Amino acid sequence: MDGVHDMGGMDGFGKVEAEKDEPVFHAPWEGRVLSMQRAMGYAGAWHIDHSRFAQEQLPPAEYLTASYYRRWALAMEKNVTERGYVTPEELKAGHALKPGKPLKRKLTPDVVDASLCRSTFYRPQQGPARFKPGDRVRTKNIHPASHTRLPRYARDKVGVVELCHGCHMFPDSVAADRGDDPQWLYTVVFPAQELWGPDADPTLKVSIDAFEPYLEPA
Repeated sequence: MDGVHDMGGMDGFGKVEAEKDEPVFHAPWEGRVLSMQRAMGYAGAWHIDHSRFAQEQLPPAEYLTASYYRRWALAMEKNVTERGYVTPEELKAGHALKPGKPLKRKLTPDVVDASLCRSTFYRPQQGPARFKPGDRVRTKNIHPASHTRLPRYARDKVGVVELCHGCHMFPDSVAADRGDDPQWLYTVVFPAQELWGPDADPTLKVSIDAFEPYLEPA
């Protein structure tokens, strides 16, 4: 979806300033948010793309003023209520008010190490790849109402396929609860001037991992 979260290539936000000696967490609650997110993912409550989509739907003012882990927490509140794991009243009360919705499994201390290994997104191919390395492609000018991994600044732009990564879960479908819908995934390279015009650095190139439904022959 189009929203303030998709700020790649936008002007006016200033330089990204790296914090010197930045700690892993700035406050204990951030670590707890990370733990809750990993626990709910392990339990099968939702997929990473559901979490991304929930953050993308935050009101612009809230998204821009919230810290990184605050956005995670707000997205979890949205997902647990929309998916029936808690009610808004329970969130306000800070405890359960009725028996909870069962989960597929529970993250317990004995499986924490295994749970930290990211599961593969690779899926068996559903048909032949449409593109190969060296092909010139154009990204589609799409504006979906749901989640997409094609950034706004890279739509309707011409690039060259550099790599083919096989078939993977399609985030656009997963976030909309339409299943894995495996699609071919490519690395596409774009000259900076193609993305941002003649004033961009002519020596700069940008690589984007783009799913096949985002692309058409140039």
